[in-house]
Amino acid sequence: MMQVKQPFLLVFVFAVVCVFSAIALVYTKHDARKLFVELETLTQERDALNIEWGQLQIEQSTWAQHARIEQVATEDLALVRPEATEIFVIERQ
Repeated sequence: MMQVKQPFLLVFVFAVVCVFSAIALVYTKHDARKLFVELETLTQERDALNIEWGQLQIEQSTWAQHARIEQVATEDLALVRPEATEIFVIERQ
């Protein structure tokens, strides 16, 4: 009689282990897919930020050109270039 219960118990334990293993597999697959979607979203965001960074660098180089600075100084700020006689060089001792 004892030998009949032992295989049943063994089969039951294996069945429980298989169910838990299947649940763990489903959970890890779902978690991996969720992380992959997050990775793709962050990759797209990174690419968009890299494009924006490149555009900002181009804009900065445009705004920092000497011709642009001189144009703003003369037109918007009404500044004029000093004459050579108005320029003094001060030497530091």
